[in-house]
Amino acid sequence: MDRRTFLGAASAAFLAEGLHTSTSLAAAAPSPLKPMALGLLINPFGEPEKVFRRVHDLGFSSCFLSLDGYINGFKPELATQFQALLTQYELTATTVEVVGPGPLEWNFLRGPSTIGLVPPQTRAARIDALRQASDFAKLMGIPQVQTHCGFIPEDPADPLYPGAVEAIRTVAQHCQANGQYFLMETGQETPTTMSRMIRDVRMPNLAVGLDTANLILYGKANPVDAVDILGPFVRSVHAKDGRWPVNPSNLGEEVLIGTGLVDFLKVFTKLHRIGYTGAITIERETSGPQQIEDVRQEKRYLERVLHEVLA
Repeated sequence: MDRRTFLGAASAAFLAEGLHTSTSLAAAAPSPLKPMALGLLINPFGEPEKVFRRVHDLGFSSCFLSLDGYINGFKPELATQFQALLTQYELTATTVEVVGPGPLEWNFLRGPSTIGLVPPQTRAARIDALRQASDFAKLMGIPQVQTHCGFIPEDPADPLYPGAVEAIRTVAQHCQANGQYFLMETGQETPTTMSRMIRDVRMPNLAVGLDTANLILYGKANPVDAVDILGPFVRSVHAKDGRWPVNPSNLGEEVLIGTGLVDFLKVFTKLHRIGYTGAITIERETSGPQQIEDVRQEKRYLERVLHEVLA
């Protein structure tokens, strides 16, 4: 199963200098969600009604839409269908994400040449897909678009770096015109490298989607420390757990929340102290009935942690 397909098979703020803009951002509207409300990452491709219903039945109030299956199919009628289902099941969609089109290989050998906006050979197609996703999100009033930008070079003198900067700026500009933030999901780059990219792109709506496990799975950082660097830019959180990579060809192991190396209490406490009020979205990369049971366990675990943080 594709690592971004979640439950489908089983069915920060703007930078201060950027605040002076005439664009009325949907993100500025009051959110119906409670601060740090738990949500679920889903891909509704194929059986959207079943997937949205399951999110509701599991007791979540929000969802994060992973929509790669819909690339080149983002029609207004699909937005209408999704909006109706969100209303029916009392859900708020916080963010949309696409990472394709492929090829995509989630490892250390082919990952650098296949993931994100860094590889030149797939860059134009992915910019187009993100523009489509942004336009679709605008139809639904969803204020954030997220993706993996790829293995951003740590060396700003790397020949790939200027093209990556321009590609990210291009997508951010499109999202800004649609009243949205564009979020870079953590994982393939160090927090310092991502921070440098934010500085060099110079777009006030460029921000961070913090994936708590990816920083560990890619061997890049401890997520607790990453918040010290990226915290002011974080507008989305994927709650996920994992262990460091021990095979230099493959990513670390994603595991059930609470059994890996992420200290969720410290991560959430730091985010809360700097004013993060967005959703905490569970992402579990198992499938079938086991995935559902895992999500139930993870939800209970995170509810206990968040009760302590928000008390």
